[in-house]
Amino acid sequence: MIFDPGAPNLVKEGDLVQLHGTTHKNHLLVMKVGEVFMTHRGVINHDDIIGQPWGVRLESHTGNPFFVLQPGITDIVQSIKRTTQIMYPKDIGYIVLKLGVGPGKRVLECGGGSGGLTTVLAYLVGDTGKVYSYERNPEVQALAHKNLRLLGMEHRVEFKHGDAADGFDERNIDALFLDLPNPYDYLDQVSDSLIGGGQFATLLPTMNQVEITLKVLGHKNFAFIDVCEILLRHYKSDWGRLRPVDRMVAHTGYLIFARSIQAQLNELDSEEEASDIVD
Repeated sequence: MIFDPGAPNLVKEGDLVQLHGTTHKNHLLVMKVGEVFMTHRGVINHDDIIGQPWGVRLESHTGNPFFVLQPGITDIVQSIKRTTQIMYPKDIGYIVLKLGVGPGKRVLECGGGSGGLTTVLAYLVGDTGKVYSYERNPEVQALAHKNLRLLGMEHRVEFKHGDAADGFDERNIDALFLDLPNPYDYLDQVSDSLIGGGQFATLLPTMNQVEITLKVLGHKNFAFIDVCEILLRHYKSDWGRLRPVDRMVAHTGYLIFARSIQAQLNELDSEEEASDIVD
């Protein structure tokens, strides 16, 4: 279980805990009475964590320090088990904001993979919303389901084994994300499932894919198309030698956003021109 603001400020059995070392290395654990966590930096008993206040500093049997923290959603996404490349938090954050994902929303993703984006979507829609996650590889989807179950959010997600080419069962979806190399082949299926004015997004690694997608979007019922990429550069946190770190998370993919409409944009333009002539 994660993020329970009403709970006492003490770790209890069943809580998801982040054990953070003095470096950036950390581990996610679900607290169970009698369990033992073993690492190359020593052993820590779950019983020594349960009942402790959040933020406390503990030591393994070898004297290595760990801090007991509540994991943030970024920590969870970066730490989940995966068999496929998951999306970076820098991209996920912008995607969910652009798609307007929030409590009560119905969101569909296709190409769910190991569940990185699925986790964030499930967290944001809350218990009043729903995430529909399509994946054609049952083994990969089983891992995503396991990851969501670990976090106590599997009831917010309906996992479906299917291919975008066959379309989606849901209608009047608020937002839809395709994590596929050829989203341009499935825009009719996307349009069929989205509510009028609904949000569409996809992420592509190369400009060649972006060009094709833009061309097809221009001939389908989509408008207000936006393309961007997000670069992230960290800085050393030592106040005495503040400077960029040697490496940065640069290009990870091009993001494409569009809105579902009831008429092609060129039809709308023609109507506006005709209206101007009449006026």
